[in-house]
Amino acid sequence: MGRILDTAMDIAEESFVTASGPGGQNVNKVATAVQLRVNIFGLGLPPAVYHRLVALAGSRLNQKGEIVIDARRFRTQEANRTDARARLAEMIEAALKEPKKRARTTVNRPGKVKRLASKKARSTVKAGRGKVEW
Repeated sequence: MGRILDTAMDIAEESFVTASGPGGQNVNKVATAVQLRVNIFGLGLPPAVYHRLVALAGSRLNQKGEIVIDARRFRTQEANRTDARARLAEMIEAALKEPKKRARTTVNRPGKVKRLASKKARSTVKAGRGKVEW
């Protein structure tokens, strides 16, 4: 897991853009928002992990196969950079976790008998709702 995260951080490209929101006059002058781009083909992921990551990325995945994370929550460039990297790491960790397989269950004999009896009772109620013949 650590190897993939390290690789992602190594190949990630950061660019800084002007952000909207809090910051007063400073927001118009300083590029504090961070756009983090990671090409998922360069991560060397197994197919199952790759498909889970694509599903998790959703609209953040572009046509080139890059995950684009836009961080503009904070007023400083460093805080936004840390936020973007943390969000990327979170997404990759979630993709690496294999979902638990659902264990099939079986109904025991009394449960099956009870279910069939209730179906039969319901059937007789509905059968009695027909047109009345004199």
